[in-house]
Amino acid sequence: MFLRTYAAIILSRTPLGPFGIRWKSSSSTKIHASLDCIRNIGVVAHVDHGKTTLTERMLYYTGMVRAVGDVDKGDTVTDFLPQEQERGITIQSAAVSFSWKEAQINLIDTPGHVDFTIEVERSLRVLDGAVVVIDAVAGVRAQTACVWRQADRYNVPRLVFVNKMDREGADMVRAA
Repeated sequence: MFLRTYAAIILSRTPLGPFGIRWKSSSSTKIHASLDCIRNIGVVAHVDHGKTTLTERMLYYTGMVRAVGDVDKGDTVTDFLPQEQERGITIQSAAVSFSWKEAQINLIDTPGHVDFTIEVERSLRVLDGAVVVIDAVAGVRAQTACVWRQADRYNVPRLVFVNKMDREGADMVRAA
């Protein structure tokens, strides 16, 4: 019930929703999904494993943005605070929305730095599922393990996405 209530609040497009999660939407987005077709999905991991880049790709491939933003250039949809653009890291969780088949997906891009763990904790409370991003070269890092334990606490189902497989030294088996 709580997730459905939160989804309804997101649909109202509040600038700063419950738990301090920012809402960002394209002006052309029309949200008419029934509550049964709404899914809150989080992208979680250690810092620099590619959470925001993955979020940008999802927005691009679903047609929500015309060009893929770049974290290093500071022009991503979800990292729009000046500090986030300067440092190239997510500081505050941000929600974006897109349609996929019959579902309305509310995607929450979370911070990966240990200093912003509370942002991840806030987001996990409302998620229907999470994508755990792991760097294929670096493997599972401390903050990823911390986020995994947090997701256990809230019984959040997870899908592991091994990222950066095109880099030298990438090893999917060792990474996971």
